[in-house]
Amino acid sequence: MDKTVTFSFSSTKYEGTEATETFTFKELGIDDDLDDKALKIEIDRIFQAWVWDKLNISFSIVIE
Repeated sequence: MDKTVTFSFSSTKYEGTEATETFTFKELGIDDDLDDKALKIEIDRIFQAWVWDKLNISFSIVIE
């Protein structure tokens, strides 16, 4: 059976702003053989992109 990860968020500030979705590691392109530290980093990166997509957030950072 494939490993899965479930992403979920809700907003205490904006009522009704929430989402939950479950993905297999394969769907996310995550290697099952990653060590725990690398796996956490990869899942955090994917989760952040998932939340930004759900909230339709765009941003820019300018460093001068």
